[in-house]
Amino acid sequence: MTTQTDHPMDGFPVRPLVFDVKKVDPENLVWSRTSPWFSMFINALGLHVPYFERYLIRALSKAKTHLDDPRLLRDVGAIIGQEAHHAKNFMEFNQALVKRYPKLARYEAEAKAYFGQRAQTDTLKELVGFTAGYETFTFLAGALVLQNHDKWFADADPVVKAMWIWHQVEEVEHGAAAFEVYQALFGKHTWYRRRMVIAALMHIAGETHRAFVHMSWREGWWRNPFYGMASVAFCWIMLARFAWNALPVLRGNYHPHQHPIVTTEQNPIQIAWRRFEKAGGNVLEIDHQKMAEMMGVAAPSA
Repeated sequence: MTTQTDHPMDGFPVRPLVFDVKKVDPENLVWSRTSPWFSMFINALGLHVPYFERYLIRALSKAKTHLDDPRLLRDVGAIIGQEAHHAKNFMEFNQALVKRYPKLARYEAEAKAYFGQRAQTDTLKELVGFTAGYETFTFLAGALVLQNHDKWFADADPVVKAMWIWHQVEEVEHGAAAFEVYQALFGKHTWYRRRMVIAALMHIAGETHRAFVHMSWREGWWRNPFYGMASVAFCWIMLARFAWNALPVLRGNYHPHQHPIVTTEQNPIQIAWRRFEKAGGNVLEIDHQKMAEMMGVAAPSA
């Protein structure tokens, strides 16, 4: 049974969840009423990520044949399973985004081509290094989003909210897997790992920025230039937070298990979600009442 003393990265499972994104109002894809800027940011960030997740599956499937540690082999199988389900659900959600925001179709196609080409041509070291670099930021995003739940999406569409909580919990759970594969195969090459962390951040920032700007134009936020600029500033502040929290990753003795964002305080939403889902609770839609049930507190008054 999961307890508060369990480290979330130990023995994580694969959960084959399918979210009914067709329930999401296609005219209201700025789905967080608590923070519209956050929902725009996470939509922009998530557009290209499913294609990275496919790249990850290719990279770690290839790396698996070079590993012999039973625990690490188990974790590699679990991260591949988790990421396959992430990609499937978010590709479906991205179809709704593409219909509302016309340029996203081109951005998504370019992301698919970029990661597809790299998956075929990268060396094993490039595959594993870039995957470990990218997973640095999906892991950090998971921890940051869960820490700031009340600030960013306490009041949000229940399907999208449920999907992102699931995604972020699992990104934290498998946050060490790609790193450990890199260490097992290329651990002496610390500078290359650091270089891949920086390369991943630059790619994430570029993809997120261009999608965010287009969507903010489409939503009419630039009718007031100050509001438009402020929204983009929020996007870059979020990316800067990713970079700041990645500083411990650059240390020579770094390991994700000891990252301060995980070990300082176990996030109560993560703990509650894992317990609730493991006990058979329905986590496919999370509104105020379901959140209260999951956290074990009285439902908020209307």
